[in-house]
Amino acid sequence: MSLTLDDVRAAARRLAHRIHRTPVIACQSFNDACGHHVFFKCENLQRAGAFKIRGALNKLLTLTAAERAPGVVAFSSGNHAQGVALAARMVGTTAVVCMPKDVPALKLEAARNYGAEVVSYDRMTDDREQLVREIVERTGRVLVPPYDDPAILAGQGTAALELLSEGSSEGRPETGLSGDGTPESRRWRAGRADRACAREGTSAAR
Repeated sequence: MSLTLDDVRAAARRLAHRIHRTPVIACQSFNDACGHHVFFKCENLQRAGAFKIRGALNKLLTLTAAERAPGVVAFSSGNHAQGVALAARMVGTTAVVCMPKDVPALKLEAARNYGAEVVSYDRMTDDREQLVREIVERTGRVLVPPYDDPAILAGQGTAALELLSEGSSEGRPETGLSGDGTPESRRWRAGRADRACAREGTSAAR
């Protein structure tokens, strides 16, 4: 999978005026506690409540009208589902999202409110990727994966372009490790793969 800084910049041009440029803030009490000067990129204030809209919308904007026409499909425990649902509505197509039966009710309702059709599965017994493949084969919808896709990663990378443009280019980007492509895209977002690092952490499967 190939991804360049130019890909991230192209994604930023596609997303301009379609999503929020979220604020970058600092917290003195946090700085005092950790002994460093830390900048926070507030993607919790992004459309659909997370950075996921960046990758989802960039992916959909790279598709042709004919490719978008049958709709899209995704699997997610919440944030990616919401991002795909909103992105589909923004480009005038439809979305089916496969979500586990035990997903938080707020995330389920948010995906539906953005217009997605929700297909539930049991995360303990069902293979969500196989479920999505069957939907793709049956309907011709385009899969919008939560990670492992250059257009998705390029879209996520636009957050760091904004971060660095706000004067926080010194130091190193820190991120949690999870299954959503964040560490990989953030390395490219900074444009300095040799200096980027990911702080080990945990998260629920996205």
